[in-house]
Amino acid sequence: MTPALVHQYVERLTGRVQDERLFGDPIVRWLYSSARENSTLLFRALTHRRFTSLLGTLRYDLYFGSRKICGRKLLARLGASASECLDAPESLDTPRKVFERRIRYWECRPMAAGKSWVVAPADARVLLGSLRSHSQIFVKHKFFDLAELLGAEKSAWQREFAGADWMLFRLTPEKYHYTHTPVAGRVEDFYAVEGRCHACNPYAAVREVSLLSKNSRTVTIIQTDVQGGTGIGAVAMVEVVALMIGGIEPCYSLERYADPRPLTGGMVVQKGCPKALFRPGSSAVLLLFQPGRVNFSPDLLQNQNRADVSSRFSAGLGRPLVETDLQVRSTLGSADLRNDHAN
Repeated sequence: MTPALVHQYVERLTGRVQDERLFGDPIVRWLYSSARENSTLLFRALTHRRFTSLLGTLRYDLYFGSRKICGRKLLARLGASASECLDAPESLDTPRKVFERRIRYWECRPMAAGKSWVVAPADARVLLGSLRSHSQIFVKHKFFDLAELLGAEKSAWQREFAGADWMLFRLTPEKYHYTHTPVAGRVEDFYAVEGRCHACNPYAAVREVSLLSKNSRTVTIIQTDVQGGTGIGAVAMVEVVALMIGGIEPCYSLERYADPRPLTGGMVVQKGCPKALFRPGSSAVLLLFQPGRVNFSPDLLQNQNRADVSSRFSAGLGRPLVETDLQVRSTLGSADLRNDHAN
């Protein structure tokens, strides 16, 4: 089935259905149809990391480098709020600075109190799913292949997350591009997996099988069944690069943006803290939960099943699959107390 040209999502804060303006959509549809089908060599060249990094440089550092369209004007054009910025909007004098802006998240992205809550890792549009065939939210292996996603040599993590429940967060270019820790716990593993730079556009996602597990990505495994942890088992946070992404810069900061540092094994992290920065472009974050350990928020499940919203995911996969637009540090769900693993 051909995905609809219109793509809509539900805005969580208001409940309104919104049309999404998909950046570079004609190019993406050409790349994942004509180029993909008629020239494998060209397709591979255009999704290579070097080429996509060059595109990012042209768009964010050179071609759009005029001060006339930066600062408040560019924020307004993108639909982003200047009042949220930590730095003066006038100091954001290149598109790159606008893209990499910091916000006063402790004020404008409040986080609900409660140890067992899982929170959003990014300002993004989210889909939910499960790898368990008997689950009501089972989605056949379309967006990723678990073994490929986590890395061929990581068989232990493949076993840990067999039958996982998952949440896929799609960041669009206008979004705040810092990721935040969704849970509290101890870092068990942190590693990078090399790959390509496919688009996160919904059209590409339904055309190319297991797209996320083909892209370059970083994987963080957090064990939350520890003292002071969220108590939801092991959680995998996979940060995925896409078209025009220059990389992922680790910058975990316990107190706002102060003292940024990379994660290391054995490190204890708190929930809701800045974790990494996506360099310019579109990108995605995938959270994996051990089966039966999380209860997703009911409104996210209800939104996803709406048949009155024109979603390319629904059209491409033949079932209702609607994204919810939400804010970083907002509540996603909580520990399933029927599987109590109290510390």
